Amino acid sequence: MNDTATETPVAIADRTWKLLEQPSTATLATVLAKHGLWNVFITGARPLSSGRRMVGQAYTLRYLPAREDLDHNLVFDNSTDPQRLAIESVGPGDVLVIDARGDERAGTMGNILATRMVARGAVGIVTDGCFRDSPVIAAMDIPAYARSAHAATNKTIHHPIDVQMPVGCGGVSVYPGDVLVGDDEGVVVIPRHLADEVALAAARQEHREDFILSKVENGSPLAGTYPPDEATQAEYEAYCRENPPPGD
Repeated sequence: MNDTATETPVAIADRTWKLLEQPSTATLATVLAKHGLWNVFITGARPLSSGRRMVGQAYTLRYLPAREDLDHNLVFDNSTDPQRLAIESVGPGDVLVIDARGDERAGTMGNILATRMVARGAVGIVTDGCFRDSPVIAAMDIPAYARSAHAATNKTIHHPIDVQMPVGCGGVSVYPGDVLVGDDEGVVVIPRHLADEVALAAARQEHREDFILSKVENGSPLAGTYPPDEATQAEYEAYCRENPPPGD
């Protein structure tokens, strides 16, 4: 993928989006590691509410540190402010990814902007900074992930600078259109061009690990079970004939 937001996005199969609704972020991180991608989990982005699943494509917003001569006016210009432009540009299936440099001294957005995102069909919000109105956002119909909460408005610390450019969020590079998956553990970033392959591999890995887990729960030792030896692998293959893995 290039370093610009102007390229034509790689098409993602409908099946991929459905497959990504199941695997844990831990499984996805393991599959991505097998592809040589180790740094894929957004550090510090914790879910505001548990029991939710997020799957969508990245729409990025980047903040610089605020500077007093530029950010003394706390009134937002909806026609030019990159934060407001981002909110009015996200669409169905988008996850807004806010690069706040890990700074926890102010919020990055609040509940009114989150409400507008829900109305536009966005499916998630992720930041390595904070949210304002976080109890309200936690109860809204949109998964939200942040490092913590802070009541101060964003312009006291942050200066919105651009949208739909590569950003760093929680130590991970996120490019516009990358696929994000979130669960109760956090958020994993999947390069868009790998999404189809990773989704299928993760679904198949969980199918296999569910079989292994059932054996461990029934008393099998780790040796010969995890990882499986030839005998356990033969058992799994027999199991697959009755319970085909995804994609078969």
